[in-house]
Amino acid sequence: MIVHKNPETGKLESHPAGEAVGYIIELENGFKIWHMGDTGLFGDMKFIAERYKPDLVMMPIGGNFTMDPEDAAWASRNWIKPPMVMPIHYNSNPLTKGTLAEFLEAMRGSDIKVVPMTEGQQLDF
Repeated sequence: MIVHKNPETGKLESHPAGEAVGYIIELENGFKIWHMGDTGLFGDMKFIAERYKPDLVMMPIGGNFTMDPEDAAWASRNWIKPPMVMPIHYNSNPLTKGTLAEFLEAMRGSDIKVVPMTEGQQLDF
């Protein structure tokens, strides 16, 4: 999605910027990453998790165009159950209002490790 302020109306508008797509990436050492891209809840999340068994799920939590923090936490806890989840696609534009704090609260008590990142940060897996 592309979000911009319409100069005539002064309102934010969103426009499709391509097809939503996700990827399963397997590294040379066998570590599997599921980058969900822009997505909402859908039943095949459970199938994808069972079939590919990702070690890390990069999961959108911003809401509006994607899952909000509550839906993302529910999918993590009930369908996907990965060892680690990295929240993505939040704080990126005014229409994605879900926050990291909300996601962390929704994940409280779970054994799933939440791995938030900041710009320029590097992680080793």
